[in-house]
Amino acid sequence: MLCTRCRIRTAVTDDGLCTFCSGTRPPLPDGLMPAVGPGGWGVATWPRSPVGLARAVTALLGVVIAADLFAIGTGLHLRGLWQRVEADGALNVYTGDGRTAEALYGIAALSQSAALLATGVVFIIWFHRTRRNAEVFDPSVQRMGPGWAVGGWFVPIANFWFPYRVASGVWEASAQTRPDGGWRTVPRTPLNLWWGAWVVSLLFTRVTERLWDRAVDAEEIVRAAGLVAASDAVDIVAAVLAVLYVRAVTGMQVERALHGRAPDGPASAPVPGAHR
Repeated sequence: MLCTRCRIRTAVTDDGLCTFCSGTRPPLPDGLMPAVGPGGWGVATWPRSPVGLARAVTALLGVVIAADLFAIGTGLHLRGLWQRVEADGALNVYTGDGRTAEALYGIAALSQSAALLATGVVFIIWFHRTRRNAEVFDPSVQRMGPGWAVGGWFVPIANFWFPYRVASGVWEASAQTRPDGGWRTVPRTPLNLWWGAWVVSLLFTRVTERLWDRAVDAEEIVRAAGLVAASDAVDIVAAVLAVLYVRAVTGMQVERALHGRAPDGPASAPVPGAHR
């Protein structure tokens, strides 16, 4: 029988929890403690520093923003040409400036795809790293196993919710500690704003891409180009909020590691209302 909470380990308690989720992990032999390196990070074990990956994700998100700005500029320029065609049907947008504008818009679309792919790969690696760290900090508040930090993004429909559940557990386990070792409430505003913007951006992009593909006459192309530019702007907002989220989680995990790993034994009760 699998654990009713993480769904990845064997249940060992009467209430259906595994040793991690129930907080009953046995201590290391002879009172040994896990190896800890500079700054509180594990040596060849968890927790492992997410700082380097966070910097890479932040830099790549900057590339995504630059690609979106390039796409907005080329898209609005192309839209302006089609507006002239709409006003004067004698103009030919497929020659001269029109062909150049189309080529630049195509390059912008390719740059957006490449930037998004590279950023997505590194972000998921960082996301998985923080989830594995969260398993060390406090396994009792993890709602989904570490594998879902990767697989959750690729499950149709569920990818609108599963990654957020993983991120929620990571946020709670990474909560900053006070100097006396107690917990202090950390608002989830960066997490909620980032996830909301990401979902809106994803849906908006899908709708505008279909409108652009189906546009035939000048009026439809002008309308679709404007909406595509708007969706790129929303994507920029989502990218900025993603940077804030990555920095927030990384900062919390750094501070959590500096306070050391929580002792083995019964897990502390979650902060009241934290799951909300």
